Amino acid sequence: MQIGIVGKPNVGKSTFFGAATMAPVEIANYPFTTIEPNKGVAYVRTPCPCRELGVQCTPHNSLCVNGTRMVPVELLDVAGLVPDAWQGKGLGNKFLDDLRQADALINVVDVSGSTDIEGVSVGVGTHDPTEDITFLRTEIECWMREIIKNGFSKIARQARMQGSKPEAILAERLQGLKVSEAQIKDALREVPLPDDPTHWDDETLLKLCGAIRERSKPMIAAMNKSDIAPAENFDRVAAINKHCVSTMAETELALKKAAAGGLIEYTPGDDHFTIKDGSKVSDGQKKALDYMAENMRKFGGTGVQKCIEDAAFDMLDLICVYPVEDETKYTDHFGRVLPDAFLVPRGSTAKDLAYRVHTDLGDKFIRAVNAKTKRTVGADYELQDGDVIRIVANK
Repeated sequence: MQIGIVGKPNVGKSTFFGAATMAPVEIANYPFTTIEPNKGVAYVRTPCPCRELGVQCTPHNSLCVNGTRMVPVELLDVAGLVPDAWQGKGLGNKFLDDLRQADALINVVDVSGSTDIEGVSVGVGTHDPTEDITFLRTEIECWMREIIKNGFSKIARQARMQGSKPEAILAERLQGLKVSEAQIKDALREVPLPDDPTHWDDETLLKLCGAIRERSKPMIAAMNKSDIAPAENFDRVAAINKHCVSTMAETELALKKAAAGGLIEYTPGDDHFTIKDGSKVSDGQKKALDYMAENMRKFGGTGVQKCIEDAAFDMLDLICVYPVEDETKYTDHFGRVLPDAFLVPRGSTAKDLAYRVHTDLGDKFIRAVNAKTKRTVGADYELQDGDVIRIVANK
């Protein structure tokens, strides 16, 4: 799973990315520690089954801290977006191309209104932050429309002659954007197209791309710089974006650095921190920490961790499951207990999990065993959050 961190320049997007991917502990053996300069790993928290099962887990692809499993997710920090990026302005082509494989987007918005639409600094409250939401949607949707339209005339004529279904045509055009035919079908129920593709006009296609974008790349608004934002701006952004979280990326980054330096104890996602006994904190540092603590109480934390988890669990509706080879000891081939935690879409089946673990397991699937209940389940068994599953397959 990949979450894109997007937004116009100068809103704290890179700070958000840096704070989110500065893991509090090292996740050993995970392949995404450093992929590219603009990619990193954050994590989402979910209850580990180890306590329910009364075992000591030995995680492999994730961590378990006091019964909470920390599951890695990949974050992508894309280039800052400016208006008309879909036409190539600024770094628009790079920005939009980087979004192809994103499953969800976190739009970092300057809710304080202290940067204009181009990302230039202005007075606090001067700019309407809702424009940051609407323009980014428009850019992505125009980009999708242009991908559909590229060389479309010939395809439309052929499709009319062959009687091709609209969803099939669109799925072929958008196949590199991680858009499924099911998502397109659902969007077409909201914005139907004429049966004859040669009659698809730009305006209707743009509306359809909006419906497709909502389903294939849902967007959460990180209302950043919340500590200096006018109160009315929060309601304005929330009125046009269903998923919103107040964030203070600079505070999160500062707290993680302070924790790494041994000054404080802080767990990402908490609404508080404590200064360690004996820490040598200067008057200036104490004043800054007091300011951060006050705002964390006001907003319930910095919001950075919540943003990532809301994207994964609320917008994408993912659950966490644990494949094992021995359903009695909950171990893998190497004897590791509850080694791997996989995030999968709610509604996934046992066979879907088998394919996720390895293609051969999916191809040779026979049955599965629910390790918690010790019951045999079939290929169509719908996985539940926290399931521990053994896959049985032909050798």
